Amino acid sequence: MEAFTIFLILIILVSFLLIVVVMVQNPKGGGLSSSFGGGGTQQLGGVKKTTDFLDKSTWALATLLLALILASNFAIPGARGSQESKIIDGTDQTTTPLTTPADNTDNIANPADSTGQ
Repeated sequence: MEAFTIFLILIILVSFLLIVVVMVQNPKGGGLSSSFGGGGTQQLGGVKKTTDFLDKSTWALATLLLALILASNFAIPGARGSQESKIIDGTDQTTTPLTTPADNTDNIANPADSTGQ
């Protein structure tokens, strides 16, 4: 497997996890955090710890996603050093050198010759 393919799979996996973590949260205090420890009973973890875990995991996954996207830029096949090094070194073989056209004044028709004189 190429490095870019591995980065692509990791980006998709982290994106899916980030979607799941964000969808579990509820901005008004509900969601998964209210189902743990709600109703006056204190269960394992409690509301505050669940909210903190979801908040920290959201930031961690978002940071990881950004880092993977930036790192995948270096793994794109053929994107780094292919054209830039040729242009900098001057060894680009795709361009033709500039040449001046030969002085072909003999082939240009003289307006005086066209009258038949």
